[in-house]
Amino acid sequence: MIICKSPDQIKLMADAGRIVFEVLLKIEEIIRPGMKTIELDLIAEEIIKKRGAIPAFKGYKGRISQRPYPGSICASINEEVVHGIPGKRVIGEGDLVSIDVGVKLNEYFGDAARSFLVGDAGKNSEKLFKATKDALDLAVDKARIGNRLSDISHSIEARASKDGFSVVRDFVGHGIGTHMHEDPQILNYGPPGKGPVLKQGMVFAIEPMLNEGSYDVEVLGDMWTVVTKDRKRSCHFEDTVAITKDGPMLLTRY
Repeated sequence: MIICKSPDQIKLMADAGRIVFEVLLKIEEIIRPGMKTIELDLIAEEIIKKRGAIPAFKGYKGRISQRPYPGSICASINEEVVHGIPGKRVIGEGDLVSIDVGVKLNEYFGDAARSFLVGDAGKNSEKLFKATKDALDLAVDKARIGNRLSDISHSIEARASKDGFSVVRDFVGHGIGTHMHEDPQILNYGPPGKGPVLKQGMVFAIEPMLNEGSYDVEVLGDMWTVVTKDRKRSCHFEDTVAITKDGPMLLTRY
């Protein structure tokens, strides 16, 4: 069941989303070659807690792993698609780094991800980065009353295919509210015009994940980190979006 939120509930979610945005903005400011991903994690946790919120990922148990997630952010580098655990890995010149941030505030969640090109990552990585960012923007624009859920999905796949990239199929976007993951699951591929009709008050975390090579992925031995099977690069962007009578409202961008 897709839960529609009231304007007051959406305002509470926007408060959580604002903290997510602040964390990502800070990471964009400081990320550089030579940093360990744990450094970014500690800075993110400090900001979240200073704002009176809770790092939503820390201690979370997923559908694959029952091991509690140890970080406040996910930090995924190059071939890592999502759920990279922050630790001693050093960010290198030319790396493509995805940072995913989740926050809980006043019982509501905010969730967003940004990818960063650290130094000169090469033309293909720049192309992948732009395609993924474009895919998110196009998908957000489809989050309008009267559209179908798969209109969001199709717009992502269409943008990826335009530049010859594949779309991850094993991991998806999702509804969000008083739980970080709610109905519906939002595929990043498929034909348009299918699925539930979009209504005012629906709130989604839309998150395209595009790969340089095949869409096939696997989970590493830590039971969290998802990587491309061919070890080619992946890129990830995400925003929390509310469907309103005036169109899409981005809750994790200001």
